[in-house]
Amino acid sequence: MEDETWLTVKEAALLAGVDVQTVYSWVRRGHLEVTGLDHRGRKLFRHLDVAKAEMATRAKAKRVLVPAV
Repeated sequence: MEDETWLTVKEAALLAGVDVQTVYSWVRRGHLEVTGLDHRGRKLFRHLDVAKAEMATRAKAKRVLVPAV
């Protein structure tokens, strides 16, 4: 689709408020799919996919946390 927003790794990290290495980790773990390459060969991600990966990761982290008693 032409109206989709495409993000580089750096842009995805800025959008999600995480480090660039976290974005690479999402890719390695299968939470985020590389959907293209730009003219310089950099990985591109769909904006919606980045948001979904962030939400899934943050939701999982909340389940792992145990409140102090």
